[in-house]
Order: sequence, then structure tokens, then C-alpha cells
Amino acid sequence: MARPDFWNDNEAAQKVLQKRSGAQRMVTAWRELDKEYEDLGALLELMEEETDDSLAAEIESGIKSLMKKVAEAELKAMLDGDNDFNNAILTINSGAGGTESQDWAQMLLRMYTRWADRNGYKSEILDMQYGEEAGIKSATIVFTGDYAFGYLKAEIGVHRLVRISPFDANKRRHTSFASVFVYPEVQDEVAIEIKEDELKVDVYRASGPGGQGVNTTDSAVRLTHVPTGIVVQCQNERSQHKNKASAMKVMKSRLHELEMEKQDEEKKAMEKQKKKIEWGSQIRSYVLHPYRMAKDLRTNVEMGNVDAVLDGDLTAFIEAYLLQSKN
Repeated sequence: MARPDFWNDNEAAQKVLQKRSGAQRMVTAWRELDKEYEDLGALLELMEEETDDSLAAEIESGIKSLMKKVAEAELKAMLDGDNDFNNAILTINSGAGGTESQDWAQMLLRMYTRWADRNGYKSEILDMQYGEEAGIKSATIVFTGDYAFGYLKAEIGVHRLVRISPFDANKRRHTSFASVFVYPEVQDEVAIEIKEDELKVDVYRASGPGGQGVNTTDSAVRLTHVPTGIVVQCQNERSQHKNKASAMKVMKSRLHELEMEKQDEEKKAMEKQKKKIEWGSQIRSYVLHPYRMAKDLRTNVEMGNVDAVLDGDLTAFIEAYLLQSKN
């Protein structure tokens, strides 16, 4: 940053500033933990020297706070993969079952956007395909913030919901499925070459549930990478140019992930979690009837407050998965 020509390329300079900001946050967090540890040590010495028992409650509270922060720091230390620090691109697809599964897919969309709100991440919906009656067929969301991919990769797989259907006049119990997959957003400096003749570009009118928000021009963009068959679409912007730029970013991330899978056996194992969206392949079950519980079938972590889970409280599941993966 001290170089005289640093600001000649503003875009490159902004990337350096972002890296610097991330590094500063890590260093600041460490220094704060170190300072709390030193302060607690000083309080302990003071209590021993002056036999002042009134400090005991303050010290006990400080130790509990420090232990919690250290546990969070240890969890972040596990996120040492090449792409763990990156933003995340998350896709949701409803399974077989029509309206039931489409409604469940929309519930998952809300769950992840609430998770983002709870944990200080920015979420932006790039594309959403609505169901005919209710819910969504699919959605693509980008989550912006440090370690977004590192945390959200724990959500890759099939999610199962058991409940009394609000769409069934006979109030019968239904089981619905939806799949989730997460890709790291590729940094601009990663070279991904996409040849024009390998890319099919389609434009169409954005769809929606109605009202003033529906586009009246062909601004939505669908990109198909012919050699791999990867399809990406974006319709959140009114500008066709902006939608294409967003779709290209997702396409580069998908192609980058595909290339990494060819080179990295760990990535291949992660990809194998994309099973058929049906019974027997789920990673987590959310039961609303006849009892209420959310259970992760990989780690056996259970939470009785399933409403809190559906409202974005995923910390216990994510932490358990990361600990198990590291072990």
C-alpha cells in the first residue's frame, strides 16, 4: 500500500484493502484474547495478594467469557482449506413432491438468510424459480463475509422435513426433501478461462409471484457451459448486463470447483454428498410432527427447539460437522 503507484489501479487496490482488512480482523481478535488472558491473570494475582474475595465473581465471569471466545477461535482455526475464507454461493433445489417440497425449499431459503443475519453475513438472492402454487423450485444465494464457505459447506446434502401438511385438506403427515449445495465464490485473481464458443447465452423475462416487482423486459440471463453442461441463471437485477456479470461470477465458481475436484480427493468426497433428493439420502431431518426435533444424521447432534433451527440457529450443527471432519 505504500507503493507510489498503489492507487493507479483502483480495482486491484480495493482487493488488497480487503485482504488487509481480513488480516487485521484476525490479528485484532488474537490481541483481544491475549489481553483478556493477561487481565484475568492480573486480577487473580491481586485477589491472592489482597485476599479480596469480592473479585471472585468478576474473575469467574471473565473466565467463562474467555473460554467461549477461545472455542470460537479454535473453530475458525479449523477453517484452513484453500477456499474456506471465501464468500459462499449456496443453491437450494426442491425434491420430488411438488408443492410440499417447494414450500420446504422456501423454508430452507429463509433459514439460511436468517443464519446470515444472526452471524453478520450479507446475503443476496441471485436467482429464484417460484413454484406453481407455493414455495420455490430453486434458489441461488451468495453469502458475503469472512469464512462464509468454511461454515456453510457443512450444509451440503439433502434436508428432510416431516410435518402435517398445510396443503392437505385431510391434515395428513407428509415428508418433503430439498437439496443444498455450496460453492466457494472464486476470487477474481483465480484464472478461469471461458471461451465464447463454449458458452450459450439465453435471455428471458424474469418470473415472480406478481406485482410491481416483475420485470417487463428480457433482463434475466441463463448461461450454459456446453462442455460441462453446467447451467447458471440470474434474474435479481433489472439490467441484463448486471445479471450476466453475476451469472458469470457463479459460472466461474462452479468451473473452479469442478477443476478442484479433479485435483483434490477431499473435494470429491464432498461432491459425493449430492445424492438423490429422496428418502434415505438426507443429512439432516427436521421433524414437526408427531414430536419436534432437528437431528443431523452425520454427527447425531439433536436440537429440540426446531423452530430456533428453522430461524437460523445452525451453530451446533455446523460446529459438530467441522469438528468431525477435522478429526
